[in-house]
This record gives sequence, structure tokens and C-alpha cells, in this order.
Amino acid sequence: MLLHDTALIYGRYLRQSLRSRFALLFGVLMPLLYLLFFGPLLTDLPLGGRGSSWQLLVPGLLLQLGLFGASFSGFMIILEKGQGVVERMRVTPVSRLALLLGRVLRDATVFVLQAVLLVLAALVMGLRAPLAGVLIGFVFVALLTVSLAALSYALAMKVATPHGFGPTVNALTMPSMLLSGLMLPMTLGPGWLDVLSHLMPFRYLVDAVRDAYVGAYATAHMLYGSLVAVALTLIAVTVGTRVFRTAGA
Repeated sequence: MLLHDTALIYGRYLRQSLRSRFALLFGVLMPLLYLLFFGPLLTDLPLGGRGSSWQLLVPGLLLQLGLFGASFSGFMIILEKGQGVVERMRVTPVSRLALLLGRVLRDATVFVLQAVLLVLAALVMGLRAPLAGVLIGFVFVALLTVSLAALSYALAMKVATPHGFGPTVNALTMPSMLLSGLMLPMTLGPGWLDVLSHLMPFRYLVDAVRDAYVGAYATAHMLYGSLVAVALTLIAVTVGTRVFRTAGA
């Protein structure tokens, strides 16, 4: 029943997303602008990492796509609460876990599709990376999306209006982006900043995807990044499910 219910919720929201093709393209716009206007500035610069500048930048942009996109997914729940959709779902026998999983899996599908578009554009710009590394990058985008979307939905269930949701998410996502080394490796900064960045879990995901893009799969970065991604996903889904159950969604 869980799989059946999850498939129903997933299909419902995926159809909504696919009908809004403009929104799909607009979601990838900011990383694409970084790619087009910021990427060429890094060409041939000594960035202190293995591989080309594109192999450093593109993994960061992929995770930036998941970070900002999934973190604001909760806006949908706030709108649905105002329209009475959540109230109508409350009286159905659908599993509360399925109500969460269907949504976050839809988000993961959408952002992986956007990630594919971003990588295709990067290949035109000059990116060269092994196919296995690119596919691993998509897996990390999916895991990051599931974890952050679950937390975003949980937060949205607790707040009443977008005015309380938006500032909270911004206050969390901006430091995460700056301290994770999404744009440039944190090793380029002062030592204290590099040490501080290790307290940010997204740092480990970025390092893992960058290793994958240069074909280095059996590394400490890959191990730590995989463990952090899986742990974050399990914790986020657990928290999100508990909130959905207690909120009666």
C-alpha cells in the first residue's frame, strides 16, 4: 500500500510539474547563468584541484540547483494549506509517509531533469567528464533534493504564511552555499574558513561529486560524501514523516 500510495501522490504532482514547462526551464536559469558568465572567467586559472575548471564548477552548480530548488519546495504546502488541499488529504486513508515521499520524489525527478539540461549545456561550454562520474553526480543531486525537500515540507507544515517561511529558508541556504565551496574549492580560502566549512555537510557532497567528475571513485571524499548524503536523507525523511503525522497532513 505504501508503494501504491506513493505512486499516486508522485504521479499527481509530477503531472502538475510537467504541465508547467516554463517553470522547469526557469528553475535551471540561475545555475545556467553562472555557467555561461562565471565559468569562462575560471578557465586556465590555478584553482588548486584536479581536473579542469569546468570539472570544479559544474558539480557545485548541480548541487546549488538542488540546494536552492529543494529548500523552497515547501511553498507548495503553504499554498495547499490555504486552498484546503491538505484538509481534504487528511480524511483519506493514504499513508502519511506516502504523502511526503510522493512529493519529494517528484522534486528529485524535476531537479535531476534540470541537472541533465545543465550538464548538456556544460558539455557545449567545454566540460569533459566520465559518464560514470556524471551519473554519480545525478545521484547526489537526487539525494540532496530528497533530504532538503523533506525538511522544507516539514518547516512549511509548521509555519502559517510564506512571510515566515521565506526568510527562514534564506537564512539557512545562503551560509550553506557560501561555506560549502559550491562555486570554488574552500582550500583557496584562509585556513580558518576551510576548517569552518567542514562543519557544513554539503561540503562533503561537493567534494565527492568533484572527485567523480575527474574519475576518482575510490577516495575518502567519495566515502564521506556518500555517508553524509545517505544519513542526511534518512534523517530528513524521518523528521518530515513525523511532522506530517503529527500535523495530520
